[in-house]
This record gives sequence, structure tokens and C-alpha cells, in this order.
Amino acid sequence: MAQDAPGPLRIEITDGVIEPLPFAVPTFVARNDAATELAEDLTRVISADLTNTGLFREIPKDAHIARVGSFDAPIQFSDWKAINAQALITGSVLAEPDGRIVVQFRLYDVFSEAQLGEGLQFVGTAEGWRRMAHKVADAAYSRITGEDPYFDSRVVFVSEQGPKDARQKRLAVMDYDGANVSYLTSSDAIVLAPRFSPDGSRIIYTGYESGFPKVTVIDVATLQKTTVGGVDQNMSFAPRFSPDGGRVVYSAEVAGNTDLYVLDLNSGATTRLTTAPSIETAPSFSPDGNRIVFESDRSGAPQLYIMPAAGGEGSRVSFGEGRYGTPVWSPKGDYIAFTKQNAGRFHIGVMRTDGSEERLLTGAFLDEGPTWAPNGRVVMFTRETAGAQGAPALYTVDITGRNLQRAATPAAASDPSWGPLLN
Repeated sequence: MAQDAPGPLRIEITDGVIEPLPFAVPTFVARNDAATELAEDLTRVISADLTNTGLFREIPKDAHIARVGSFDAPIQFSDWKAINAQALITGSVLAEPDGRIVVQFRLYDVFSEAQLGEGLQFVGTAEGWRRMAHKVADAAYSRITGEDPYFDSRVVFVSEQGPKDARQKRLAVMDYDGANVSYLTSSDAIVLAPRFSPDGSRIIYTGYESGFPKVTVIDVATLQKTTVGGVDQNMSFAPRFSPDGGRVVYSAEVAGNTDLYVLDLNSGATTRLTTAPSIETAPSFSPDGNRIVFESDRSGAPQLYIMPAAGGEGSRVSFGEGRYGTPVWSPKGDYIAFTKQNAGRFHIGVMRTDGSEERLLTGAFLDEGPTWAPNGRVVMFTRETAGAQGAPALYTVDITGRNLQRAATPAAASDPSWGPLLN
């Protein structure tokens, strides 16, 4: 909850925030004429980043009493207290002749009349102004909440176009807020379930370029593709990288049976992890790489199990009503997100790694395929609407189940995977 009394500025987000913390972000000071438009754009994105978390509420600029005309001018805290701002962000932008821009910012606790942390400066190209805005918002978010940042990150997803019964699909990458969309593949072949590598340089997915589902790795920078895992006519699918990026765990259908396998990308060695007659799929490593959560129907219906990363008998962790699938371990290691189908509805949920404290965050005609923000506080997923004109879209929700929002994409979209925080 945002605090009401004077004192050190802090947001506690152990539960849903009912009253967002009010903050003010005057338009950043343009230090030369060439920086005027950039200053306005940067301020707009910073405000949107913070506001869209549901934890913050921006005080409109027309309500500001003080006017910040210089980045180094003393702060008139009484003016900001008068409009009930609890946090204040000030900044400046300089556009250099060589095309670089310099962004400076400071964060203040208005009621204690103190600066929170040191001021920061970012230098980059004009084309990268959005990343600098995200970095400013990340710093403010982290200093106030105590949580790790997540705004300066990207999402890979499947972009879909065309009628429902003949969708064309291709891999696309965007900033976490839907900006800067680029396409990695054509729509000549079906692509499914893309997943970022831990460093964000590669994406692994299930591709049908050969007419048969195969695990494929694509380099984000060069777009070079490599087929990995599985041989001959064995189907391989549902891949994910290990936390160190050196291994890939995936499902493969061999002689009519679907099991989990792990591939060492350096040696090329493949190890079979499960041998049950049931279907094992949708594996996901724990952040330390020691365990794998996966989906199996060995109990008669799809449920979630955890086993050692080296293989072996799995322990069931889902025991609620309905069918469970697509589990993915939180980057913090504290939760597992999943898809649940029960009583004709689909849900995105989270549970502790021992199966306790199950919490359903959403419920709709079709919600599926969760992916975690880099800080483990927000989940993105696919929601598809019903009917002949139904189409998938990407949504986000906080792990408290609050602040459900549709993510901006230029077309229908599915199968998101949230990448790491950028350097």
C-alpha cells in the first residue's frame, strides 16, 4: 500500500495495491532546441511505464503548481506537497550534434524532502530514446518498490494474420510495451512457442519449415536458424533453454510415446529424462537449473510435476480441480505459473513450488501460456475470444491478480515469451 503519513517513501506490494502512489513527472527540461520533442516523448513513456503497473498514479501536469525550468534548480517541496505528490521525478535531455542524447534524472521523496538515491545519467542514440525512458522508469520503480526492474525488456511472440481457419504465423519481437516491433521469420511455415535464451541473443521455437515440427534456434541479430533435438521423423516441440543457456529441454515423440529430453548445445549429446507411457510435455527449468517442472497426464488428466534436472521420478504438485498445463518457473524461484482448465473456463494461475497457495489470476473463454516478466512480478499470457471472428491477443496481470491489461500489438498475437532485462 502507498503510505499516507510522512516518512521514508516506500510501496509494499505483498498484496494488491488499492490506492496507487501519486507521483509527478514534469516534462523533462530540454537543454537545447533539438531536445524539445525528445524531452516530451521521454516524459510520456516514463509516466506510462509507472502508471501501467497499477502501483502509481500520475498527477496531471495541469495540476502542477511549480514549474521546473532548470534541472539544477532547488525543488520547492511545498508546491508538490500541496498537490499531494509523494514522489517527484525531474530530468533533462541534451541532443548532441553527433546524434547522441544525454538524459539525466533525479527522484525525490516529497514528504521527507529528500532525494532517493543518486541522480543518474544515460547516454545513447536518438533512435534509442525509448530504452533510456524505460531505464529511468526502471530506476524509479526499483527505488520505490524495492523490486527488480522490468521495463527495459523485450517480448517474443507469434504474430497472426488472416482468418481463424487459415492463420499465417511468424515470429515477432517487440519492446515490453508493444513498441519497436520487428519480424524474425516469414509466414511461409507455422511457428509455435518461441522462448528467449537467458541472455536474449537467441530464440528457440517449434518450427514447421520442413513440414514436420522441429525444435529450431534462431539468432536474433543474424536471423540464422539451426534445427536442434530430435532425428529423422521424430516430432520435437515445447522447447526451453536452461538458465545458463547451454542446454535445451524439450518434448519428443518417439515410437508413439512422448517424453522429455535434454540436449547439450555444446556437445550435441541428448539425454532422455522420462520413460513413462504417458505424455510428458511443457518442461521449464527452475532458476538454479536443478529441477524441471512439466505437464503429464500419467494420473489420467494433465497435471504438474517436478523432477530433478537429470531426470527421474517426478512428484506431483497440482491437486486442485481441473486440468493443469504449460507451467513456467518464476525468475525469482518462488512461484510456478500455469494454465488451468476447469468448468468450461481457462485460467492463468500461480502456485508455490510445492503446490501450495494456488491463486487464479484470470478466467476467460481461453487464457493460456503464461510467461514471467524479468522481475517475477507480472505475467503475460494469450487470451483468445470466442466465435468465428475470435482472435488471440496478449495480456498482462500482476501476480496479485490485479491490473489486467491488454498489451499493444499491431495484429493478433499469441505465445509470448518475456526476455531478460537488457544491458
